[in-house]
Amino acid sequence: MAVAKNETIKTIIYASDQGKHMRPVFRRALAMAESFGAQIVMVHVAEPLTSTGLAVVEAYLSKEQFEEHQHEGMQKILVQMRERIAKFCEDETGDCPKDSPLVSDVVVVHGRPGEEIPRQAKLHKADLIVMGSCSHGLLGRGLLGSTARRVIQGTEIPVLVVPNCKH
Repeated sequence: MAVAKNETIKTIIYASDQGKHMRPVFRRALAMAESFGAQIVMVHVAEPLTSTGLAVVEAYLSKEQFEEHQHEGMQKILVQMRERIAKFCEDETGDCPKDSPLVSDVVVVHGRPGEEIPRQAKLHKADLIVMGSCSHGLLGRGLLGSTARRVIQGTEIPVLVVPNCKH
C-alpha cells in the first residue's frame, strides 16, 4: 500500500471477526501502526441473528420472552467479546489494550459489519481500515469476501484487505 508523503496515518481501525486466521491481519495492523506512529482501534461487530436463527428461537420462546432476554443477552455477548479481543491483543502485543502503546481502544458493537465498520472508522476519525478477507465462493480467492466488499463500498477511508484464508 503506497501512502503519499503528505498523507499521514494516525488512527487505524483493525476490524476483527475473531476468526482463527486473524493473527496475521492484526500483525499487519500492528506493523503499520509502528511504522506510522499510529494508534489502533480494535473493532468487532456482533452480527444480529439471521431469519433462520430467529425462527429457531421463536420455536422455543414466545415473542415476549425473546424480547425480554434479547437486550440482556446481547449485553453479555458484547462484554465477552470485548474480553476476548483484549486477551487476543495481550497475547499479540504483551500488553492489555489499556497499557498498549499501539492499541488505544477496543470497541465491540452490535450490527451489520459492512455498515458498522465504516461507521466506527468515521466516528474514530480513522485514516485506514485494516481487515481480513476470505472468499469461499464459486470463484474462490479471486473475489473479496462480502463484508470486505461492503466496507470498501461504504467508506471513503482507505481499506487494506489482508488475505487470511489457510488453504
